[in-house]
Amino acid sequence: MTRLEARHPGDELAGARSSAPGLVERRRGLLALASRETHRVLKLWTQTILAPVISSLLFIVVFGLSLGERIKDIDGVPYDQFIVPGLIAMAMAQAAYSNNASSTFQARFDRYIHDVLAAPMRAWEVNLGLSVGGAVRALAIGIALGAVAVPVTGVPVREPFALAAAVIALLVAFCALGVVVGIYAESFDHHMAVNNVAILPLAFLGGVFYSVDLLPSPWEEISQLNPVFYLVQAVRYGFLGTADVSYALALGVTAGCGVVFVAWSAWLFATGRRLKP
Repeated sequence: MTRLEARHPGDELAGARSSAPGLVERRRGLLALASRETHRVLKLWTQTILAPVISSLLFIVVFGLSLGERIKDIDGVPYDQFIVPGLIAMAMAQAAYSNNASSTFQARFDRYIHDVLAAPMRAWEVNLGLSVGGAVRALAIGIALGAVAVPVTGVPVREPFALAAAVIALLVAFCALGVVVGIYAESFDHHMAVNNVAILPLAFLGGVFYSVDLLPSPWEEISQLNPVFYLVQAVRYGFLGTADVSYALALGVTAGCGVVFVAWSAWLFATGRRLKP
């Protein structure tokens, strides 16, 4: 007969503890890259976080509090509350995109990206690590804006889980888009042009300051071809519990854009296209 070795109850706990450092060790490159991108955002917090928050608050003061007395409400919602979700979504989307586009382009311009690609990291780890900074920056701006706008305007958060899902979809889509544009950009002007010529106008035309239901045909139908319109509506539903389109459609379009951009960035890192010399 063979004797069964007795196992001490603490053996399994010790094994679990020993596996944790192993996981950290295996993901050391990812953690280092993510930490670098986060530090880059926090070190320049007056430019990366404070400035966008002040700009969005000025929109709330000028358009919301000043015009709120003339524009009583939209679909039963006070105007100063109506514009808050769109402004938060716009600020977060711009921050996530701008941060990752500039960071990725700078890494290519300084050839720092070659050191990252030479490190023992998987392609998805490099992709994720470069995206973390934009997510941190966008979340910091969104939280700061919400902390000020909610008590000032009284805007409610009626669907917190729906809002969380919309914010996640926003971060995934625009963080990945920033990485893609940062890889293709040939100069700082190129990635800034995407923000100034595409993202910002689409955000303003996406129902941030008005309901597209108020637009005459065919402008209402044209507005619904704007992908940023669905992002604004998903975030607005999370705050107000109402939107110009169904929440499922708004979240689905935003998440679909995120899937496309993530797949695109993953393909670029997997193939090394425009990254490797």
